[in-house]
Amino acid sequence: MNIEKQLITGIQSAFQQQYQHQISEEDLSLQPTRKDFFGSHTFVTFPYARVTRQSPPQTAETIGNYLKEHISIVKDFNVVKGFLNIELADSVWVSALESILQQYQSEQPYGFQPDKGKKVMIEFSSPNTNKPLHLGHLRNNFLGDAMTKILHANGYAVHKVNIVNDRGIHICKSMLAYQKFGQGETPESAKIKGDHLVGKYYVEFDKHYKKQIQELQEAGQDEESAKKEAPLIKEAQEMLKQWEKGDSETVALWKKMNGWVYEGFDATYRKIGVSFDQFYYESDTYLLGKDIVEEGLEKKVFYRKEDNSVWIDLSDEKLDEKLVLRGDGTSVYMTQDLGTAELRYRDWPFNRLVYVVGNEQDYHFKVLFSILKRLGRPYADGLFHLSYGMVDLPSGKMKSREGTVVDADDLIDEVIHQARKKTESLGKIEELTSSQAEELFQMLGLGAIKYFLLKVDPKKRMMFNPEESVQLQGDTAPFIQYTHARVSAILQKAKRDGIIHKVFGSLQEIHPSEQEVIEILTAFPQKVQLAGMEYAPSVIAQYVFELAKAYNRFYTEVSIFAEKDAEKVSFRVALSSAVAQTISSGLGLLGIQAPTQM
Repeated sequence: MNIEKQLITGIQSAFQQQYQHQISEEDLSLQPTRKDFFGSHTFVTFPYARVTRQSPPQTAETIGNYLKEHISIVKDFNVVKGFLNIELADSVWVSALESILQQYQSEQPYGFQPDKGKKVMIEFSSPNTNKPLHLGHLRNNFLGDAMTKILHANGYAVHKVNIVNDRGIHICKSMLAYQKFGQGETPESAKIKGDHLVGKYYVEFDKHYKKQIQELQEAGQDEESAKKEAPLIKEAQEMLKQWEKGDSETVALWKKMNGWVYEGFDATYRKIGVSFDQFYYESDTYLLGKDIVEEGLEKKVFYRKEDNSVWIDLSDEKLDEKLVLRGDGTSVYMTQDLGTAELRYRDWPFNRLVYVVGNEQDYHFKVLFSILKRLGRPYADGLFHLSYGMVDLPSGKMKSREGTVVDADDLIDEVIHQARKKTESLGKIEELTSSQAEELFQMLGLGAIKYFLLKVDPKKRMMFNPEESVQLQGDTAPFIQYTHARVSAILQKAKRDGIIHKVFGSLQEIHPSEQEVIEILTAFPQKVQLAGMEYAPSVIAQYVFELAKAYNRFYTEVSIFAEKDAEKVSFRVALSSAVAQTISSGLGLLGIQAPTQM
């Protein structure tokens, strides 16, 4: 039963009968009523003064009276200036709850869309093999994973891909530092994960490189010259050339160190519950990118400068000139991204390709998309950059090369520790075995960090506070998870007591707090659609928080099992069941588990 459609049809009829004017459905819209007024749907009459030749409040009164008299689902209305606030009959909300529960029994879950027959490829994570995943990568991974689930819920076939930045000067920096200072150290001998070990040598390179720059400056060179002439950077550049030539010793070192990193990455991905359908490696795609550069030269999309470097002029799009291949023939990021896009379309022809990458790369993707359009690629119009803001900690900005980055593994362990400490202090785990308790701490810790990073609009820069994320009150995952556990306990008691939550269809009156919960429940499909359209998991996060808050108000204001009317008890158990399923479904779209006991 589409409540909004019935109301709009009624308003169309009111305009026809009262003002002899036809208005199309597309020209009418309703909005949620503000919480400080009675009603669920609001119709704004200001735009229709020319049609009605009445003041907005008079128009609202006329239409309100018509709806109350002719539309059975309308119980009452109130007018605030030109805003018509519509109150629905309690029986409408009872029927809405029945409809939601029926949909949960169907093959297609409530709130999810049928198959659209369209394919979306989504790229996220994109780690470098010179350092472990860090806090910024966590926001990236959680955004990508949540958007995969949300787009799937919107009826798209989704293919999750990860492009690994496994080559380039930054990789050679770690390799060179290990070659010079590593003394044969391995993850086993150092007793640390392989990605952490390689990251250690990336920091080591930077430390020695800065020392050389300082020495050259003290000898009279300016800073820019010193950065270019420092022996370490020249050696790293030479190592990159040797790698591209296929030098066996260089390639062997590269394979060994990358192997250590992949083992470390895999462990982190398992820990955070993220997986991929396909991996791409820049070492495989940069040569294809060079072929595309040659094609672009033939088509005169690109041009070659005197130093042999290849460029594109995008100044007519206010994107200036952009390098696509260095003069010495080595590739740049743009070369690799051109090759990667081409390879992906060949592998899995998509309707849309979504890049989940931080907003510091906004310019890069504008250029990439423009180049692919100029090259006439059939997939160019389906490219989208899901740009997101950086994540800070209370201690400030992080820098990988200076060793000030907070490793993802360490941060996750810290949040799980905070969840353990908080839960134990509240004494809520007496009935759990040690393994059940540990599973709960993991669930709460991971849920806390995922929710905290996803509840903010992706475009906004944000600060992550580990201690705040695990609080049981406020806009946090543990609060929502605790609500789900509370509802689960109610449903378990109802089952033990033999209460059937299917016999309440004749109920005519419900409590305002019950109506509020059902009203929020009916909005779930629209929220799933909105999150997909706006590429914003924050829409789902805000929704499940509002639902949890509303249920807790209902729980404090209305008795369930002390109620003497059996039909009302059945209704409230049914309401609880719909809430539990919707919280679980909403959290699931964010990659968060909903515990049944806490």
